[in-house]
Amino acid sequence: MLRLSKKLLFAIEAVVDVAYHTGPGPVRSTDISRRQGIPRRYLEQVLQHLVHRGILAGQRGPRGGYRLARERRRITVGEIVRIVREIEGSSDPADAPNGSEIGVKVVRPIWLNMQNEMMGRLDDLTIEELCNRAHESDIAREAAQIPDFSI
Repeated sequence: MLRLSKKLLFAIEAVVDVAYHTGPGPVRSTDISRRQGIPRRYLEQVLQHLVHRGILAGQRGPRGGYRLARERRRITVGEIVRIVREIEGSSDPADAPNGSEIGVKVVRPIWLNMQNEMMGRLDDLTIEELCNRAHESDIAREAAQIPDFSI
């Protein structure tokens, strides 16, 4: 069943944060945690799963952090939802083969159809669109405030 868990919310917020605040260097997890109010113990776990699944790229070391692994217009919220659902390992009761005849033949198909429609909409929603919404909402970009002294 599609539900908004804390882990899912943290994952989406973290990816948008990385996309929105990317500057000349990678985005540090401590900065994501501070800006989004996500506990670091949850954040690091989610970030690692996103790295392993090709949403983020991690860079180790004192100047390490995270970047998007692909262009933000090529990453969808639907992808992130699927990754987190896999991490959480929760089964969907609507997929269970047994139950009452009304449940199996009437209620569950409606529920599954609604879930499929919602996932379709989430598959159409890109990280770039969420970054544009953040910009339109006048959310300050920290990377834009840091001067780049590269030569």
